[in-house]
Amino acid sequence: MDLEVQGRIKELAEQYGRDDVVVILGAPNVDSSLIQFETVTKGDPTYAGPLAGVELGLRTFHVFEPEVKSLINPERYGELIETLELGLEADTIVEALRKARGEQSQ
Repeated sequence: MDLEVQGRIKELAEQYGRDDVVVILGAPNVDSSLIQFETVTKGDPTYAGPLAGVELGLRTFHVFEPEVKSLINPERYGELIETLELGLEADTIVEALRKARGEQSQ
């Protein structure tokens, strides 16, 4: 997650409140998904960006998660995301984020 995006997320959380901001990730693998998750929940683990030491605790999901997927028009999801989901480790990403949030496997 680049520094500009971190800064924008911080601004939005300050403007709208942490309870009214949800982060949707689209990272292509488990490692980058978990780093991005940590950045917007516990703070930038590299201590380089605007979120260094800033625990926003934002609700965070990946676009591959069923809860998010169900909110997207199926035709648009098929056009824009489904091929990526099939080619990437989607189930592993979803499971890793659930564990990071402290949820039980489904």
